[in-house]
Amino acid sequence: MSYFIAAISNSGGAPEQAYRKMQSAGACPERPFSEMFKLEVPSLMVGTLDSLMTLSDDLGKTDSIVEQTVRKIEKTAAELADGKAVDLTVGGVPAARYIQQFAWDSAKYPNRRPLKELVALITGGAVAVEEELKQLTQSFGDKVVALQEMKRRKGGNLLTSDWNDVLNDQIMRKIQIIDSEYLKTVFVAIPQSIQDSFEKGVYSLGADVVGYGGPDWSNDASMLGEPVSFGSNVDRHKTRGSPVVPGSLQLVHQDEDSILYALTILKGQYESGYYENGEFHQGNKIDFVAEFAKICREKRFVHRDFTWDPSQASKTSIAHEQMQVEVDGMNAALFRWCKNHYGDAFVAWTHIKVIRVFVESVLRYGLPVDFTAVLYKVHSGKEAELVAALDKNLGNPKKDADEEDDGEEFHDFVLLKFDP
Repeated sequence: MSYFIAAISNSGGAPEQAYRKMQSAGACPERPFSEMFKLEVPSLMVGTLDSLMTLSDDLGKTDSIVEQTVRKIEKTAAELADGKAVDLTVGGVPAARYIQQFAWDSAKYPNRRPLKELVALITGGAVAVEEELKQLTQSFGDKVVALQEMKRRKGGNLLTSDWNDVLNDQIMRKIQIIDSEYLKTVFVAIPQSIQDSFEKGVYSLGADVVGYGGPDWSNDASMLGEPVSFGSNVDRHKTRGSPVVPGSLQLVHQDEDSILYALTILKGQYESGYYENGEFHQGNKIDFVAEFAKICREKRFVHRDFTWDPSQASKTSIAHEQMQVEVDGMNAALFRWCKNHYGDAFVAWTHIKVIRVFVESVLRYGLPVDFTAVLYKVHSGKEAELVAALDKNLGNPKKDADEEDDGEEFHDFVLLKFDP
């Protein structure tokens, strides 16, 4: 539904004459392009013509800013309604009726305040509403994302789901889990499509991670097991291998897309300190668990720091239900907010339109203020015909005396489009 706000000079005559002229221009039986309503524009503080010209340039931007706030509220409410009809009102009445019965709100926007202050007041209110909406939608969006992630992990395959939600006592009773000083059982999920290659190569994963080298006892084993100082001559990494314990692979669970395995790996390796030239060099601990996790990521296997918890499934279900309740509550609260603040934003937008008509009319017709404004409700598909009729019947074509050959025309009426 489209509207146009139009204004013409009274030219010293009665406002009723101007009203009838605009009615016959585009809202009469001969020109049935629209329905017309009177638009009461209050007497606003004019100031200087220079300040009005500056304000006129700024009002277009202000109009866009306030309209943007209105549109964002409409869009948010529509998204929250999820396809259902949205009933946003202005002061309890539909927006169309509010426009058609417009009356300046002097309590909210005192018309005796300077125009610049009045516009700043309206703009500031609209910007504050938009900022609050931004914060609310961000909080709601974060909560929705968290809920979707919970659903994804619960309903996805073994590559994405929470394993505590999938596994049960019957499955885990068959799995040998080791967590000792030197060994640890880890869990890895892979796509079904690479099962064969994974099982063939699992014991060579990280083949250069563990150093299996040490003193060579083949020639003299008499000191085997005794404290011996070898210094820096022993290269633990001369012989390297995988941290995966041979024969430890266990198939835990599988679905149509993925497989979950358990396998045991060496936790780490301590490289002992040594004396060199009478000075002791401190040994260091190498963490194989972290290194193995890195290798899995590089090969796009899913490795997690997972501990089987039989009670976690019920905890997750409760957490999911609580999250759903929170999302539903925030949805309802945000929708109420949109309904409550839509009217404020729309009222601000309408008042900006009226101020624009006032400023443009004063700049066009001069002082004292003497013009009549109306609202055209355009009939479906008649917008172009209405504009053409207004041009023809309200226009006052004049040629600039200094530019007689350029064909430029001047139309003596103000016209602003309004698409609520």
